[in-house]
Amino acid sequence: MNYIGSKYSILSYIDEVVEDFVKPKKDITFCDIFAGTGVVSKYFKEKGYNIIANDIQYFSYAIIKGIIENSTELKFEKLDKKHIDPFICLNGLAGKKGFIYKNYSLGGTKKKEFQRQYFSDENARKIDACRMKIEKWKNKSLITDSEYYYLIACLLEAADKVANTASVYEAFLKDLKSSAIKPIRIEPLELVFKNKKYEIYNKDSKELIDEIKGDILYLDPPYNNRKYDTNYHILETIALYDNPKIKGKTGTRIEDTKKSNYCVKSKAAKELEDLIKRAKFKYILLSYNDEGIISIEEIESIMKKYGNYKRYSKKHRRFKSDSTKKSKKNYTIEYIHCLEKNK
Repeated sequence: MNYIGSKYSILSYIDEVVEDFVKPKKDITFCDIFAGTGVVSKYFKEKGYNIIANDIQYFSYAIIKGIIENSTELKFEKLDKKHIDPFICLNGLAGKKGFIYKNYSLGGTKKKEFQRQYFSDENARKIDACRMKIEKWKNKSLITDSEYYYLIACLLEAADKVANTASVYEAFLKDLKSSAIKPIRIEPLELVFKNKKYEIYNKDSKELIDEIKGDILYLDPPYNNRKYDTNYHILETIALYDNPKIKGKTGTRIEDTKKSNYCVKSKAAKELEDLIKRAKFKYILLSYNDEGIISIEEIESIMKKYGNYKRYSKKHRRFKSDSTKKSKKNYTIEYIHCLEKNK
């Protein structure tokens, strides 16, 4: 899935830093408190760590709940007794004119004030049908909570693949691109089976930090003023499927903003220090690039107050929606600021 600031391409770099700075032993608890789509959590789950993963966005929570928390094979026993394979069923559904079709396809919005084309008509109807079916299975207790979130995660991944956007949902393309024309297909996502502990949360990090503890706290907060709720508003709506009130040309959700203090220059450093100060973790690792709101010097100054500090750096290819801006270079320097907290 395209995701702003995804660390997928630098997972090995993060791992190298952990190995060098933390030198982890057995039974380590790794907390990914700004988990996004869970790529970092999944990587360290595969390495055999206990995982705490959290994100304030519900669609992210649904993904990490479905992919990280599940640690045994999902058998869909109640559906199986009815001779229903969930993926064959979902892919075979006829489309329905639900909320996604009515608000985010050209056919569904042609007589409205704003015409939108985030999905082809066919794919929008299919997304609605699949989401309705998953909810129906849950309401009839035909699937467990684990199976429910797993299927939502699979649907979100499939929907993103056929979305008619350049990368995020801040805008849609005028004409359907080739990948958006292809029929959506719901495929099983890979699960990692390990006999460890997994805790998944959907909370603000500053509320959660007092409730959790462990060995490594990995921080990957927003670097700038981008609003994740705007950039991924349709995925949020597919996950919640709550028929929200929407506004404007892009059809964003009308609700209280989830803009983080990390996106506000006057508040970001204070927010970071407060989290570090309260964290009940021995090691804190912060991913933050050279164009972030908080300066390198500020981060170093904050971390040195609380223990032993070290910084690592690596060139990282810029998120593709930014690379089109000719005034900017095509890479950033990805720093990992490391703190070993004093007792």
